[in-house]
Parts: sequence; structure tokens; C-alpha cells
Amino acid sequence: MPDPKPPVWGDYDRDDPFPLFARVRSEGPVHEVTLPDGQRAWLVVRYGEARAALSDLRLSKDMHAALARDGAVVAEGLPGPAFARHMLSVDPPDHTRLRRLAATAFSRPGITALRPRVQALVDGLLDELESRGDAAVDLVAGLAFPLPFTVISELLGVPEADRAELGAWFTTLLAPASAPEPPPTAVAASANVVRYLTELLDRKRVEPGPDLVTDLVCAGDEHDALTKQEMLSTIFQLMVAGHDTTTSLIGNGMVALLTHPEQRAVLTADPALLPQAIEEMLRWDAPVPHSTFRYTTHDVQLGGTTIPAYAQVIISLAAANRDPNRYRHAESFDITRSDNSHLAFGHGIHHCLGARLARMEGTIAFTALLGRYPAMRLAVPRSALRWDHGDGLVLRGLAELPVVLGPPARVDSGAIQREAVGGTAR
Repeated sequence: MPDPKPPVWGDYDRDDPFPLFARVRSEGPVHEVTLPDGQRAWLVVRYGEARAALSDLRLSKDMHAALARDGAVVAEGLPGPAFARHMLSVDPPDHTRLRRLAATAFSRPGITALRPRVQALVDGLLDELESRGDAAVDLVAGLAFPLPFTVISELLGVPEADRAELGAWFTTLLAPASAPEPPPTAVAASANVVRYLTELLDRKRVEPGPDLVTDLVCAGDEHDALTKQEMLSTIFQLMVAGHDTTTSLIGNGMVALLTHPEQRAVLTADPALLPQAIEEMLRWDAPVPHSTFRYTTHDVQLGGTTIPAYAQVIISLAAANRDPNRYRHAESFDITRSDNSHLAFGHGIHHCLGARLARMEGTIAFTALLGRYPAMRLAVPRSALRWDHGDGLVLRGLAELPVVLGPPARVDSGAIQREAVGGTAR
């Protein structure tokens, strides 16, 4: 008789998946599940096993080196194989090579140099929101999305005139699908993204600039360091990772603060706690609830379970980040927490390249929001908020965050930011 089909994972309440995460975590660290597309996978939900899996080289990121149980190569999904050769989908030495090519832009000096530009963007976006008067505003559309999308667009060299349309395509492409097959709108958006980024790559070959796409073109053309597929894949991956995580960090973090007024009061009273608060936001409501897929190259023992060779593995970062075996009062949001080392940005060689940038953008955004709008509140009940951006597995974020800003307090946000930066930022 065939094996019974394991439970479906991913068909859960996206607005509040944490009770389910807690129940599954209490039943064991590793579970066989069926994904929404019908494929089987092994789910890791406890902190210790998740951390071990993230750094286990027997769990490959190269789907072309591993086969699904039925013998078929795991599908790439949108936008397709042309963009499936980036640092999150390969192993060393290719991973090392691709990551090194992009690393300079995300180094500590590189991120420090971006601070004035990010501050100017935040101030300008908040000025625009404030100009709308007393009406409720959408903090996702007005700040959380355009801030990191503009920053990563500028780093990559996307012309300003193209960003609105490109951003709309990415929003459609990353929207959740209710059926296994992507909707026609997502297919069309995928085609537009592929076409645009291909044209951008070709344009930078004849019109180079001080940007990362030009650097990738030079590395490919002059030093034969990467192929066109790797260039396109890297640009696509940096566009997605460079804005989506920070968008969700700002959105999820503001919801946490607005629904925990005692924590917000502590932070307002001591802005030096902001870096620590951001780490707690990342732990408590991870912007990326599950890692990208890994594939076993051998049988792997994990948490007392044998995961067979050539199986898909998905690690729930969000579940691991609330593991009571790792954190005291794990389900509590506490910005003064000292045990706040988390897996929100992954672990091991695939630790998020843009983590430093996301933290910097978050620091500047939260500094401005908390200092400028001390009376800000949700414009709708917490129960009305919908985390319906992303696929619900790797990506989960708010589509919108309606807030009432309240009267602005004219403070020296630069001074507050300097105090926050003097905290525990990593």
C-alpha cells in the first residue's frame, strides 16, 4: 500500500500562524508534510534542529543536484529557470563566487555610506504621508515598500522612471496564489520582469554606471566570472531580497509596537533600545517565515528523524524563533530581551547578505516614526489586518497597514538616531 499522504503545510491562517507553529513544534522537531503544490517535504520547526539544518552541507541548495522522490527535478516556479542560478540556489564553490561579487555593496562601509540617502528618503516619504492631513494612511504603500525598493533600485542602477512599473510587477509576481498554478496576472508580471531585467543588463553593457548591475556585467564580460543566467538570477534575487524582507520588518515591527503599547513606551523612553527592539521584532514575527528549500544529498539524521536522500527540506524560521526550549517566555514580545539571537536572517553560509542593510533601514525608519508621530495608532482593529503578501511560506507580509499618524512632534530625529545607533546594532 502507498504511504499515507502527510498533512498539508502552508494552508494555514497567514494572519496568525503562530498557534499552529506552536502545536506542531510541541509534537516534534521534524515532520513530513505535503506542500500546497502536492510535493512532499520535511519541515523543521525547533530552534536547535533548524540552526543545525541551516549549516548542514548535506542539505544542498542546488535543486538540479537533487531529485524529488518521483524522480522529477523540482520545479523552479516563477520566473523560471532563466533566473534560477543565484547565490540562494547553488552550493560552494559557485555560491562563494556569486556572493563575493555582490558582497562589497553590502559591506559595513558600503551600508554606512548609504545612511544619509536612506534618511533623506524616509524624511521625504513621511513628509508626503503627513501632507494628507488627518486621514488614515497606508504605511506599507507610503513607507515600508518604497523605502527599501528605492534603495535596492539605486544600488542596482534601475532608472527612477522605471521603478514604479517595476515595483508593480514585483508586487503582482509575489502576491499569493489560491491555486497550484500561478494566475495569468502573475505569469504576465513574471514575463515583464524577465524582459525588463534582461534589457537592463544589456543597457548597462553599453551605458555603464556606478551601480551593482554594471559591476556584474564587467565581472562577466571582462573576467568571465559569471554567466548571463547568473547575472540575471543575481539581479532578480537581490531585487526581491533587497526590498521584501525590510518591507515586512517595518510592517510587522510597527504592528508589534502598536499592539504592545507598554513596549512602545519603554522604547520611547529609551531610544538606545531600538537596535535591541529590532532584533526582537525579527525574532517575534520573522519577515521570512520559512527558509528557501534545501535538498538532501544523503540520508540525514535530524532531531531523531531520518530524512531520506533526495528529499526537500523546509525550515520554519518563524517557528524556531519562538521555540520555548531556546527562549524564556518565547511567545512574548519583549524589546528588553537579552536572549534575542534569532534565525530570521538564516544561519551559516547562506545568512542573508542584506541583513546589515535591512537593520540600517529599519533603524532609520523606526527612529523617524517613533520620534515624529508619538500618537500614531492603527486605523483598523488588529483583527482586520491581513498578511496576504507573499506565498505564505518563504514570504509573508502585510499588503497594507492603515494607521492614523496623529499630530507630528518636531524633534531632532538625527539625534534620536545617533542615540539608537549607539546601542547594540550588529
